[in-house]
Amino acid sequence: MKKKEKNLFQEKDFYGESTLRSISLADRFNKWMYDQMKPYIGGKILEIGSGIGNISKFIVNQRGDIVLSDIRKNYVDKLKSKFENAEVIQLNLVDPDFENKYKNSLETFDFIFALNVIEHIENDSLAIKNIHKLLKKGGIVFILVPAYKFLFNEFDKSLEHFRRYTKGSLGKLFPQYKLIKSYYFNFIGIFGWFVVGKLFGKKIIPESNMKLYNQLVPIFKIIDKISGNKVGLSVIQIAKK
Repeated sequence: MKKKEKNLFQEKDFYGESTLRSISLADRFNKWMYDQMKPYIGGKILEIGSGIGNISKFIVNQRGDIVLSDIRKNYVDKLKSKFENAEVIQLNLVDPDFENKYKNSLETFDFIFALNVIEHIENDSLAIKNIHKLLKKGGIVFILVPAYKFLFNEFDKSLEHFRRYTKGSLGKLFPQYKLIKSYYFNFIGIFGWFVVGKLFGKKIIPESNMKLYNQLVPIFKIIDKISGNKVGLSVIQIAKK
């Protein structure tokens, strides 16, 4: 395992946690993301990169059979404290000894989701392949990642993103899956990300911005429908094993 990957298990994530805390204030936005997954959720569930549980809470409160995970120990500890009734594990999707280390989890999940996680992994192709190993036959994976290379800015750098995607570039990571659906999400978010991160060079999403954005989510949902999800700050891929 590379030194950087080892450190992720122990090091705290200042910019990442600050961003997650800002997003935690946006209950409408988090529910909007959860609603994208809701039609596909079923059976035994694994969330990869649960962070501080912004999305986890929606599923934990409604379903019992879910495993939460993160690569960082401090997040794992927070999740265990916050969700006492949920199973929480430390998981590295690109561990060189993946099959042996996680052998008890292979082919055990019906639904796996990772929201804003894969862009943090240098070997994203290996990460998607290992998700495939964790899924049961017929299981579904739901991936949400940031969209468009031209939007890469100080936010991305501070959050340690390796890249941003398009539907095409994300789809290339899924040759062993059957595509269910692929689309863009959160059209209006493009402008906020560009202005605050590109023009103003901010490294953390201001809480005040997130609170305002959250209040306007009902309008943004309508705009996404009007745009036909052809453009957005994020791109979503849903596929079946």
